[in-house]
Amino acid sequence: MEVRTLGQTGLRIGVIGLGAMPFGSAETPEAERAAIEIVHAVAERQPAGGRLLIDTAALYGQGRSEALIGKALRERPDLRDRVLVVTKVGRCPREFDYTYDETMPRIEASLERLGMERLPLVYIHDAFPDQLATAMGPGGCLEALRKLRDEGVIEHIGVAINFPENLAPYIETGEFEAAVVPEAFSLLNQDAEARIFPAASRFQMGVTVATPLEKGLLAAGTAPLRSGALTYRVRSFSEECLTHVERIETLCAAHDVSLLAAGLQYIVRHPQVTAAIPGADTLEQAMALLDAADEPIPSAFWGELQPLVRHWDRYEHRRPPRIDEALRAARAG
Repeated sequence: MEVRTLGQTGLRIGVIGLGAMPFGSAETPEAERAAIEIVHAVAERQPAGGRLLIDTAALYGQGRSEALIGKALRERPDLRDRVLVVTKVGRCPREFDYTYDETMPRIEASLERLGMERLPLVYIHDAFPDQLATAMGPGGCLEALRKLRDEGVIEHIGVAINFPENLAPYIETGEFEAAVVPEAFSLLNQDAEARIFPAASRFQMGVTVATPLEKGLLAAGTAPLRSGALTYRVRSFSEECLTHVERIETLCAAHDVSLLAAGLQYIVRHPQVTAAIPGADTLEQAMALLDAADEPIPSAFWGELQPLVRHWDRYEHRRPPRIDEALRAARAG
């Protein structure tokens, strides 16, 4: 697996990381054991010179995801140098709080759950329009994270916000070193090309792409969805979109390439993307992701695939309001 540097942070990571949101749903002993085994197995397969990026958040399972990662590393302390755990602050299941006074104890709680003394990277998480002024202004989350950075408790500061309309204006401020880009880039989604990638390039930010497989459609293909075996949360794929994915599947079959490999490797071929961070519910899924990252794909495939790459709108709900005006007002104040 290729190793890259995350923007200007100096952090070296493999191009396929691990999104740890599924760990937050591990509510049985069996599911918890599976999450721990995923961390162990994926960390063991990391390439020389790079670490496994594990992307988590206090939001995921009200801290359960962080706690399971911490437990996994306590069981295998030999793997600590092979992983790079990053987390997020500000959003909890039933509340959003981006004040300085609330950020400090939340970072302390994350450190305790993870069993870490310092964090290499912390993202401000889902600060939507009505929280923007607080998060970015005096007495806010960003101020707290900067203080913690000065004290050596954290090393770098990033931003992670759902929906490109909400994320792009934050990136355009130039205040952050890295960004998690969810819901905005895949074989079926080109939203990030409009504003996110150009701004990230301008400020030499490190970018990781979440939801790269469209909640599983670009891993399992259309057959499970059409048969009713799978449904996708917060997704409404039109018949036209599914037919289009089937064309991609046909191309993959002609080149003996898996759809999973095509979907993942397409993401990390973009010059602005450092890594993709798909999630995995089982050890089998996690291993399949790593195998897909290493799967050989002929150059002719990419040339034939490019005409099939296009944007599809597939949200079941309306997009959130744009936050450009809120951002301008906050910075002016």
